Amino acid sequence: MKHILHLKSSIQGNESYSIKLGQAIVEKIQDKYPGSALEELNLVDIEIPHLTPAVLRTFFIPENQLTEQDKKSIRFSDELVKQLLAADIIVIGAPLINYTIPTVLKSWIDHITRAGITFGYGENGPVGKVMGKKVYVAMSSGGVYSQGPGQTNDFVAPYLKAFLGFLGMTDLTVFRAEGLKVPGVKEYAMKKAIESIMVD
Repeated sequence: MKHILHLKSSIQGNESYSIKLGQAIVEKIQDKYPGSALEELNLVDIEIPHLTPAVLRTFFIPENQLTEQDKKSIRFSDELVKQLLAADIIVIGAPLINYTIPTVLKSWIDHITRAGITFGYGENGPVGKVMGKKVYVAMSSGGVYSQGPGQTNDFVAPYLKAFLGFLGMTDLTVFRAEGLKVPGVKEYAMKKAIESIMVD
């Protein structure tokens, strides 16, 4: 049995292509691993906050020196880190907005990036501590960014691969629903994306 964490970051709700694609990925995983536990986290609904100076400062205070106020300010981040570490498989909905990820997804990344917990420093530089996870990205975009002239403006897949890899999550696969606004492509984009899903 696997523990699946499905992150949703689209503001489009039930109309979101990234959410629909993410749900299709989750269904494939559940077919492969019957009885798996599913935890869904809609980053828009919980109004995930951006980091503040006070919270960032608290990240670097040793646990035994935290005040009650410090513990309160860091509780949100602690919970997100706990959810991440408990998951075996992470499905991340990532619509391309203005060439990059939604701000709520960036805030989630900022909250789970914790020195000494999700990454550390070794003799040769940073070392990721979030090991043994499988990550699937459900990416959606109005244009085509996997190839052609749009590829240089894709700051979603390369960024997520680079940064999650920095935290130790190097086993990452991106599935794309792309060309969703392109005539002649949009009619088949979701069908093609769902048919491309293969899970390990």
